[in-house]
Amino acid sequence: MNEYTTSFGESAADALPAYRAQFIRKTYMLLAAAILAFVAVEAAVFMTGAAQAIVSVMFMGGSMGWLVVLGLFMAVSFLANRWAMSNTSTAMQYLGLGIFVIAEAIIFVPMIFIAATYSDVTVIPKAGIVTLGLFLGITATVFITRADFSWLGPIVAIGGFAALGFIVASIIFGFSLGSIFAFVMVAFAGTAILYNTSQVLHQYNTSQHVAAALTLFAGIALLFWYILSIFSSRD
Repeated sequence: MNEYTTSFGESAADALPAYRAQFIRKTYMLLAAAILAFVAVEAAVFMTGAAQAIVSVMFMGGSMGWLVVLGLFMAVSFLANRWAMSNTSTAMQYLGLGIFVIAEAIIFVPMIFIAATYSDVTVIPKAGIVTLGLFLGITATVFITRADFSWLGPIVAIGGFAALGFIVASIIFGFSLGSIFAFVMVAFAGTAILYNTSQVLHQYNTSQHVAAALTLFAGIALLFWYILSIFSSRD
């Protein structure tokens, strides 16, 4: 028994095929809805002219301002994940996912603003297509092989802390991480998606489709961020 089984009942991997299929369908339908909601929020922010104001506020405090933004985003992400994992309230689960999508949309505003302003605007849909293609390929790998990639957990954890350390250091000391770091982060994001997809299939309970969708959405957002960064710098 794993922690999810203990808290929520039977894991998706051990569930009857019909329940497992229902869980997978709900998870990926909700993931698609989260992606569409992200696009809708971004479109609304840019169409209303709020993007310029958000960018100005985020850059107002310089490096310290970015540290505050990063800290707030991490805090909101932690809270949203806790709510999405709630076993007492379905409404709380969806609220957690909704808050996380909005938080991702807001923190993406400067990246998309810079890409649209200083690069060819087509880099954004191109990056989106490449991100979707990589995600589908990684997902297919897990579903076709049915392998358990839980052994990647320590690698993802250590890599995440290392990446965060580099990002914080770059903000404090004002140096650019460059394209090599972006390529490394694309590989890291792909690995995280591989691990998380495996976890969704082998560890999550059939009632945790909201938390599963949030986890997968977070990986896609990270992958999209660094692919867009690469495309923008090469344009």
